Amino acid sequence: MNTPVRRLSVLIAALFAALLVASTMVQFVQSKSLDDMAANKRTLLDNYSRERGAIVVADQNIAASVKVDDQYKWLRTYPQGKLYSQITGFYSYAVGNPYGLEHTSDDLLSGGSDSLFVRRVTDLLTGRQTAGATLDLTIDPKAQAAADKALGNNRGAVVALDPQTGAVLAMVSHPQYDPNPISSHDLKKAGAAWNTLRTDPDKAFLNRSISELYPPGSTFKVVTAAAALENGIVTDENSVVPGPATLDLPLTDTNLPNETGQPCGPNNQTTLIHAMEISCNTAFGSLGLDLGGEKLRAQAAKFGFGDSLQVPLRVTPSSVPADLNAPQAAQSAIGQYDVRTTPLQMAMVAAGIANGGRVMTPYLIQSVRTAGLDVIETGKPSELSQAVSSRTAQIITKMMVAVVDNGSGARAQISGVAVAGKTGTAQHDPGKPPHAWFISFAPASDPKVAVAVVVEDGGVTGSEIGGGRVAAPIARAVMEAVLR
Repeated sequence: MNTPVRRLSVLIAALFAALLVASTMVQFVQSKSLDDMAANKRTLLDNYSRERGAIVVADQNIAASVKVDDQYKWLRTYPQGKLYSQITGFYSYAVGNPYGLEHTSDDLLSGGSDSLFVRRVTDLLTGRQTAGATLDLTIDPKAQAAADKALGNNRGAVVALDPQTGAVLAMVSHPQYDPNPISSHDLKKAGAAWNTLRTDPDKAFLNRSISELYPPGSTFKVVTAAAALENGIVTDENSVVPGPATLDLPLTDTNLPNETGQPCGPNNQTTLIHAMEISCNTAFGSLGLDLGGEKLRAQAAKFGFGDSLQVPLRVTPSSVPADLNAPQAAQSAIGQYDVRTTPLQMAMVAAGIANGGRVMTPYLIQSVRTAGLDVIETGKPSELSQAVSSRTAQIITKMMVAVVDNGSGARAQISGVAVAGKTGTAQHDPGKPPHAWFISFAPASDPKVAVAVVVEDGGVTGSEIGGGRVAAPIARAVMEAVLR
């Protein structure tokens, strides 16, 4: 073989080798990333040609696919529209599916999950069209409806949990949006609906219950009380603590006052239970000084602060700042300074106390079923942490019951049921009303439901009245829905 022919042969061989390597990379190595690309319309069209699995609450579809006579073959619909919008998200050919379970559980709903491999093989052998899996949620529809109605036109969020399992019983965020126009096969209509939603100044697309961080205000005093009891700063609910009208903070000329401007008891002292009842700032600020920032932060971490949770919706981690100095620790102890939390996290705090100190990992999917109704996954309760001892949980329960029976949480009372709760008023942007908070659980002796409510700008500056007047009745409505 002469030299030119040999060189040409080597070149052709190299080109074939490059082609083989390139096709291998595309078909195997890069296949998943290419399939997942939002711009890959062929993948989307292939997905639309298959029936997408339903999302179900109490045997009722909250997301389903309907057969249609167009190139997409199946139209995604949301029969209850706004009520579950932040949970379901949307499935849209026009804009993709960036929110909700439609995104986080896409592999199951589309039928592409590894757990559905056997089903896909069976479908291939029988010639049957592959369909996605159905998600059965833990949501209690009565609790969801009650939370939605009670929250009304307010901006904010409500989360209800089963304290013993971590199952999410209600997850409501206001304002809401209707996902149906965005899932329309009229791409112009869908694009316009998405543009309206994404530019909405009230951020209706945002699931405030898990994605928005708020200062927790006085609801965080439950965490502070837990830290004080666990670290031996106090021994029980009757322990005497300082309660002056104003707490002198070290390292600064700024002091910490009570909202009333009055001491919380005679001789500038009070008991821990009375401090919780009236939400005495100086008492809990004093506990923050005694504990220090690291012990306060460590206790919050035991309740889940700092954890990256997925339910399977991604939850923004709550936080207590590191390296707090003394004045910052005192402010953090009353849920201010830079403490930030989601409503879900505060529901976990209430649920942890209700469950004897054990915090359960929250979850939203009860089971996953194939199109043939075979259960392939089941949501199983799992313990996240032992946040406090059972004794500490019992003491804090007594104090939270006193808040509802005798203190600022009276509007959460349910006839014939002992309710444990804590109000909160959280300062945030200067010039705006504070957020109104309430966390609770019931029945106090055998808890079935724990609730956290935040109403944006629903409080009254310098008073717990917002948490008690605005947020507590919302929590009561949800607890009643679950219990009755």
